[in-house]
Amino acid sequence: MTQPARMTQPARMIQPARMNQFVAMNDFRIGIDLGGTKIEAVALDRAGTELRRHRVPTPPGYDATIAALVDLVRATETHLGGAGSVGIGIPGVISPATGLVKNANSIALNGHAFDRDFSAALGREVRVANDANCFTLSEAADGAGKGAGVVFGVIIGTGCGGGIVWDGRVLEGRNRIAGEWGHTPLPWPRADELPGNACWCGLANCLETWISGTGLAISCDGPDARDASGIPARAAAGETRAIVALARHADRLARGLAVVANLLDPDVVVLGGGLSNMAHLYEQVPRQMKHYVFSDFITTPVVRNLHGDSSGVRGAAWLWPVTGA
Repeated sequence: MTQPARMTQPARMIQPARMNQFVAMNDFRIGIDLGGTKIEAVALDRAGTELRRHRVPTPPGYDATIAALVDLVRATETHLGGAGSVGIGIPGVISPATGLVKNANSIALNGHAFDRDFSAALGREVRVANDANCFTLSEAADGAGKGAGVVFGVIIGTGCGGGIVWDGRVLEGRNRIAGEWGHTPLPWPRADELPGNACWCGLANCLETWISGTGLAISCDGPDARDASGIPARAAAGETRAIVALARHADRLARGLAVVANLLDPDVVVLGGGLSNMAHLYEQVPRQMKHYVFSDFITTPVVRNLHGDSSGVRGAAWLWPVTGA
C-alpha cells in the first residue's frame, strides 16, 4: 500500500519514466481514456502521429472494467505487432495517503487500488493520471499550448476541471490536487451571487457550480435546467435572456482565470469541454480578465484546444516517453 506522504515531500510532478527494458523496446505509446460510458484507446508513434484508435463500452463493475482495459491494450498491440507503453486517464485521483481512487464520477473505481490492479492484470507498469491533467498534457505536448512553458488547461462541460503542465510535466502537487480549480470559490462575488450555489462536494459557491455547462443552464433557465447547448444559438437569434446569461458566464470565467493568472501566471490557458466551442469566450474572457488581474497589463492568451475530444486519450499516451522521442 502506498504510504502517507511525509511532511518533507515536495510538490509532485509526473516525471518522464526512467528507461527500463520494456520502455526501451517500445515503438509507440498507448493512451486510454476511461469514461463512464466508453473506454477509448489510441496508439501514437514517437512523433505523436495516430496509429490506431479503438473504443468499447464501459462494462458495469470494477473487475469487468479491468478486464476490458487489458483486452483493449492486447488488441491494440496485436494490431500493431508490438508492445507499447500504457497511460490512462481516469475521472478521479489516486489518494497519496491510501493509494485508492477517490472523487471519481465513475463510482466503480472509488476505493480501489486501480493503478496497481490494472498493472498486475496487464503484467507491467502503467501510468495513471486525472483526465483533466491528461487533457492539459496533450495540449501542451502537441496541441494549442505547444511550446509554452506553463500551460493551464480547463475542461468546462457538465462539470469543471483543471490541470497544470510545467515544462512538459504534469504538476500534481503534494496532495495530488493541483489544478482542482473548479472547487475554489467564485472570486469577487456580486450581491446576487451570495451565499452561492450548493456544490456536490459539500461546500457552497464553488466555481464549478457557476461556469460549468450545468451552471450556465441554471443561470439562464432556472434551477431545473441542465442543458446549455442551445443557449449560444438563442443569443445569436436575439434572445435577451440568453445574451445576458452568456455575458454573465464569461465574466465569471474571467474572474476565475484572473485568480489563476495572479497565482500561476501561465503562458497560455487552453479551454476544453463542450463549452469551449462557444466562440465568444475567446474575445470576451481575455478582455474581462484585465479588470481583475493584479497587474497593469495582461497578455495571457485564452485559446481553444486543438485536439478536441481526443485530447484526454492523447494526453494519457503522452504520460510515457518513447525511445528516441
